[in-house]
Amino acid sequence: MVGSLEIGAVPFNPDGWGPPDAAASSASNLPVNIPYAPFSRSDKLGRIADWTRNFNNPARPKNSADAAFDFTIDDSFPASADDDSSFRLIDGKPPPRPKFGPKWRFQQQRQLPQRRDEEVEARKREAEKERARRDRLYHLNRSNANASRREAAVFKSSVDIQPEWNMLDQIPFSTFSKLSFAVPEPEDLLLCGGLEYYDRSYDRITPKNERRLERFKNRNFFKVTTTDDPVIRRLANEDKATVFATDTILSTLMCAPRSVYSWDIVIQRVGNKLFFDKRDGSQLDLLSVHETSQEPLPEAKDDINSAHSLSVEAAYINQNFSQQVLIRDGNKLTFDEPNPFANEGEEVASVAYRYRRWKLDDEMYLVARCEVQSVVDMNNQRSFLTLNALNEFDPKYSGVDWRQKLETQRGAVLATELKNNANKMAKWTAQALLASADMMKLGYVSRVHPRDHFNHVILSVNGYKPRDFATQINLNTNNMWGIVKSIVDLCMKLNEGKYVLVKDPSKPQVRIYEVPADAFENDYVEEPLPEEEQVQPPTEGGDGGEATATTNDVEDKQIDDQA
Repeated sequence: MVGSLEIGAVPFNPDGWGPPDAAASSASNLPVNIPYAPFSRSDKLGRIADWTRNFNNPARPKNSADAAFDFTIDDSFPASADDDSSFRLIDGKPPPRPKFGPKWRFQQQRQLPQRRDEEVEARKREAEKERARRDRLYHLNRSNANASRREAAVFKSSVDIQPEWNMLDQIPFSTFSKLSFAVPEPEDLLLCGGLEYYDRSYDRITPKNERRLERFKNRNFFKVTTTDDPVIRRLANEDKATVFATDTILSTLMCAPRSVYSWDIVIQRVGNKLFFDKRDGSQLDLLSVHETSQEPLPEAKDDINSAHSLSVEAAYINQNFSQQVLIRDGNKLTFDEPNPFANEGEEVASVAYRYRRWKLDDEMYLVARCEVQSVVDMNNQRSFLTLNALNEFDPKYSGVDWRQKLETQRGAVLATELKNNANKMAKWTAQALLASADMMKLGYVSRVHPRDHFNHVILSVNGYKPRDFATQINLNTNNMWGIVKSIVDLCMKLNEGKYVLVKDPSKPQVRIYEVPADAFENDYVEEPLPEEEQVQPPTEGGDGGEATATTNDVEDKQIDDQA
């Protein structure tokens, strides 16, 4: 059997606390070498066990209430000092303290050690602060994250590359930044069309007295390519130049390094002449929206905020805006010849075509058709204007609400648009410079409601001098012409035939392909793309734009959709 446990007699001390002195010396059944510090009832008790105190800090002030349990001052325990010097807590760091607040910042008085539950709460607060810090860093770096997402997205090429096409060369945009070429002032060969005068009352529009954007269904807008222009054909037959293009095509080349979406230009080498053309239904007829923005647009093709839907809407807004801000009283400024693309009796938009010639070198001249949309008499001088409209579709994408910021922070609104639409605004500026316009008017047009893409209002109209605005957006004229000259020199070395210059949909570079002579013609049959791939955001239109190839294409498409 296991022996029973024997408990010795416990002596009673009638004179105070603890065992009596006589019993301590006479009891033989008590454990030996157990330290005991005598104390009286008047002594203040501290803590039985305090695991939060840092004994490693010699400068820590002593607490008189803990003196009863401090055996280092008792001569009866000589070995305690040595033991204390060799003893170290596993966790000797002080408990975390709040970093802010007047309690910790300004008060120098001693704070009582935290209890266990206070330590847990302090750790929770530190974890919350760390989580909030990570959230702030995430939102600060969100733009960079979106940039990587946009780069990783699979962009659709503006033209379907056929297997029989032969790639001749590819040019990275990095080489364009180093180019520079100075051209002399151009000469006007011919002016065609008619211009209506600009209504200056639109300069006083503010978001508080906005005007509804009207629709001009009866006015025809023409997007005629180079080789279909009868005036350019006549000038080519007269050997007026070697290279022929339009201001839309030239501005696309000049601002190519700023482009993100894919685009293409058809190049035809006929004899010693070079023609730069666009395809029917090309995305060059539309206007990109948020092309250089870091905030990705919806990818669903049916979404009203997809890249292609916004491009069609922007072109529709731009056309109507350019006609609404005019004085439509029948008074027109006419030129040498009427509109070369209009039939007799047909109502056409206010536009003048300036056929201008630049000298590229001693044996090479370039002729381009440039456009201006209006005219105004200022100080007894006639000034030509270009009219373009920026459109706001949803403030959450740009982060700037035009209705709130246009009056007080107009510069911030313009800076945001320059960031999100750098390529489009650079092309507008280049076209104004090519046409030698005296002023470029920018209208701020917004949707009546973010989900209504049919009804719009004009919030403001600002005017800028093209050269000053080009300097503001860092658009170098010599660099623009350097890009055009380098591409012209490259194409003049090619054999006679048809070629296409395509901007890579995912890389900052352009490629030159040799294509069959009947490519892009009516009898040229390409392998059709699946219907779900014909309009693929965020390209500007691509093959999906073929439905908008008529003269008044964009407007008709919008009206049909609304019906």
